[in-house]
Amino acid sequence: MGAKEGLQGIEENINKALSNSETLILGCNCEVSYSGRAESHLDAGDRIIMIKADNTLLVHQPTGSNPINYMKEASHKIRAGKRIKGTLVLESSSNKESMKILINKLHFVHSAALEDGQKIQLNGTERDMAEMIMCSPDVIEDGLRPVKQEEQTKYGFVDVLAHDKKGNLVVIECKRYKGSLADVTQLRRYVEKIKKSKGISKIRGILASNGITPNARKMLEDWGFEHKQVEPPKYMERFNSRQRNLFDY
Repeated sequence: MGAKEGLQGIEENINKALSNSETLILGCNCEVSYSGRAESHLDAGDRIIMIKADNTLLVHQPTGSNPINYMKEASHKIRAGKRIKGTLVLESSSNKESMKILINKLHFVHSAALEDGQKIQLNGTERDMAEMIMCSPDVIEDGLRPVKQEEQTKYGFVDVLAHDKKGNLVVIECKRYKGSLADVTQLRRYVEKIKKSKGISKIRGILASNGITPNARKMLEDWGFEHKQVEPPKYMERFNSRQRNLFDY
């Protein structure tokens, strides 16, 4: 942002940044009044105000990861305060929401045109688990021979279909978190659907997850299914606690 002097210069520079769809960050002491999803007022305190290029407005307190208030796709304008000399007022509005922020003291202002077209690549997902089982079926049991990944049924996609060393068809449902009652029920739906579609009466069902709740384990056993302890692969993990380092030698 440019370095115009005085309150008027700051006001002009901020409005210019907003009109240019720059990302704007203000550190300030402010009061916040909001009307929309609810009616709220936040008394004076030090906050960080962020307006992104898509006009999303976030008001953050000095601690915590979640904003204390926010607006999506609003229009914004800043002006000099009329009642209190030396203050600024940021007014934001959309069809159903409005926010007025009285800035008592401005600590800093930064703006820049930011670009980022990348999408986050998640690792350790259930698909990653299924791919790991397809490549290394011994993580489930010796002699397992994967047949297909993401077999489609009426109720969704079976993560892995395989044959065990006795030739039995095995349905494997992967969960990256601790297995629950809902996960066991989902596994049963898949097993029953595969039995019907393939005309096979004996199919093993395995829930592969990083742990299982006691109730889910009991249900699993009652229905004749199994649980295998499998951790999601961590392809992007920078540090593995089991890996030796220089100080171990």
